[in-house]
Amino acid sequence: MDAAQRERLLAAVRDDWRGAALAAEDVALCAFGQKLTESPGRMSADDVAALRAAGFDDGQIHDALQVVAYFNYINRVADAVHVELEPGMPPYPRG
Repeated sequence: MDAAQRERLLAAVRDDWRGAALAAEDVALCAFGQKLTESPGRMSADDVAALRAAGFDDGQIHDALQVVAYFNYINRVADAVHVELEPGMPPYPRG
């Protein structure tokens, strides 16, 4: 994949990962990460089973869970103390 293709893929993922040309395992991982981010109380064994069905082993699932959870945690901390966004980052939508 050349740099232009990579940039198009990254832009598609930023816009909405569901419309990006992702491999099946990446789709499963994105779905898991989105659900863990938006509704962690609704996570179930089925969510882990979906990752296993996509080819992830327990270690990889653990790593994914830790990374998503850490980013959610640190973003909440940063939001709570109003950390300035890095240059070039789009502002958060106000809602």
